[in-house]
Amino acid sequence: MEPTASPPLLGFPDLQLREGSAADFLRVATFLSAAHMDTPMSAEELERLANGRGTGEPYRHLLALRGGQIVGLAETAVPRMDGHPGWLEVKIRTGQDEAGGKLAEELLKLAENSTAALGAKTLVSHVHEIWWEHTFLLARGYAEHDRMWHSTLDLRTLDFDRFAQTGVRVSEAGITLRPLSDLGKFDETQQRRLYTLVAALLNDVPSTTPISVWPFEVWQGRAGMKMLPEGVFIAVGPTGEWVGLSELHLPIATRPGTLHNGLTGVLPGWRGHGVALALKLAAARAALERGFTHSRTGNHSINTPMLAVNERLGFIRDGARVTLRRDL
Repeated sequence: MEPTASPPLLGFPDLQLREGSAADFLRVATFLSAAHMDTPMSAEELERLANGRGTGEPYRHLLALRGGQIVGLAETAVPRMDGHPGWLEVKIRTGQDEAGGKLAEELLKLAENSTAALGAKTLVSHVHEIWWEHTFLLARGYAEHDRMWHSTLDLRTLDFDRFAQTGVRVSEAGITLRPLSDLGKFDETQQRRLYTLVAALLNDVPSTTPISVWPFEVWQGRAGMKMLPEGVFIAVGPTGEWVGLSELHLPIATRPGTLHNGLTGVLPGWRGHGVALALKLAAARAALERGFTHSRTGNHSINTPMLAVNERLGFIRDGARVTLRRDL
C-alpha cells in the first residue's frame, strides 16, 4: 500500500509530500547518490541503518516528489554519532538544481518542526565541508561542532616489510595480536568482553564532546550487522587481558573492493609500543588476503595520534565530514 500523502509543500503546488518507507530504499539511494556523487548510497546501507533503529526511536523521513520523482527529502532521527540526551539529527537533501534554494528552506523547516515536537534541545547535521548544505546551515544558526577526516588506503601499495620493527616492539612488550575468531566462541559472554573493551576505547577517543557509547544491547545489534567475520583483531596482554583492537567492517556496497576500518585503539597503559600501528597492519593484511584493494576510515580531527598512524601507513585524506550544531 502506498504511504499516505501529506498536504502539498507550502509554495510548491506541484510537489507532493509523503512519508518514506522501505519500499523507497532503492529510489532514495539513487536520489542521494545523484545529490552528492562523492558519497554514493545503496539500498542495502539504508536497510542496515533502518534495522539498527531501536523500537520507538524517534524517526521521520519525508519525501518531496514532483511527477512521482524524488526531488528532496527531510529526515529527523536520533544521531548515530553525537547521540546525547536531547540531541536529534536533521538531514535535508535536494537535487543540485535546487541546492540551497526555497525548497531547501521549506524542507529544513519541516525537519526542525519535527524535532520541536519531540522535545529536542540540540540539533545536529552531518555534512561534508564542500557540500552546499554546509554553507546553507551555517547561515541559519548552525555552527561547527566537530569534524572528522575520511581517508582511504590503497592496500596494494602498502609495504609491510617497512614496518617489520613494529612487530618486534609489540612482541617485546609481551603483546600478541589475535583474530577474535581465534579467541573462543563469540557467545554473549565473549560479546560482553569485547563490548567492555570497545566502550573503554571509545570513552578515550579525542573528540569535541565525549562519545556517547551505545548500551550493550544496541551495540550488539548494530555491531553484529557490520563486523567482518575474522576481521576483528585483539591485542592480548601477557596475562591474557585484552588491551586493544582494530575492526574491519563489511564491504562498502558503493565502493567495490573497499572495506571500512572501524575503531582502532589501545588502552592507555599499553601505549607507546606500536600496538595501534601493528593492529592497523594486521587489519590491512587481512583485507588484502580476502581480495580487497582499499581500506577506508574516519577520525576526529583532534585525534592526532591515530591520524599520524594513518599517515605513516599511507592513508590519503579525501575530505572533512563536519558536524554542525544548533542549540534550541
